[in-house]
Amino acid sequence: MNLEENKDQTESQTTENYYTLQALQGLKGVLSPQEELVFMNILFSSSATLRGGNFGLSRKEVERQLGIVNDSEALDSYIVRVNQVVGRYFKLILDRRRDQLIIMMRVPARAARSTLSEESLALLLYIFYQQEVLQHEYTLFDQLLHALGHETMKANQKLLYNLDALKKIGAIEEYSDQEFSQERAYQLTAIGANLFSDSFLRRTAEFSQSNQLSKEEVLKFFKRYNLHTGGE
Repeated sequence: MNLEENKDQTESQTTENYYTLQALQGLKGVLSPQEELVFMNILFSSSATLRGGNFGLSRKEVERQLGIVNDSEALDSYIVRVNQVVGRYFKLILDRRRDQLIIMMRVPARAARSTLSEESLALLLYIFYQQEVLQHEYTLFDQLLHALGHETMKANQKLLYNLDALKKIGAIEEYSDQEFSQERAYQLTAIGANLFSDSFLRRTAEFSQSNQLSKEEVLKFFKRYNLHTGGE
């Protein structure tokens, strides 16, 4: 990379940061000051380094801060309004299994590659397909080993290393059940279920099918019609 490319990349990043801040400014037009503060609290709490891997805020805590009690319509309205304003850069998600709200930031694929290796992304896409498309409740380590790592030297060690990277960003978690006391299994989280953009999934599906697909076909295939709530 030459100096001119470095300059262009820096300018591009500066422009992107500018528009991200503009989006946050837009919150004032659709949220009350209290609702805006709740958004910032969820955003702050959605970092693994802050809460030791426990991403976001509980639904009960968010409802307390918003001043609503057992009002699903009010909470859904809040999620929709937030995502309408900042949806290009952030996504507010209700993780129903954990009963928590989290905020994910949208980043370009180039930036994502600095966070996860190609191997980790491949593992996540395999788990995503098994659980979001085939509707399996969990994915066994042996299934991952057989599908992606059985011909690789030190496959077990490499798989565990890349799965650990996925656990650190909250995309997957170990599946806990007495049935699996002697066997490793993994479950997709709301973060993992929403990590891939619709455009990425469309390209992936089209590549596998060798055919162009409509957005509706892709959404149906990956069961992604739950646009503002995520991850049962």
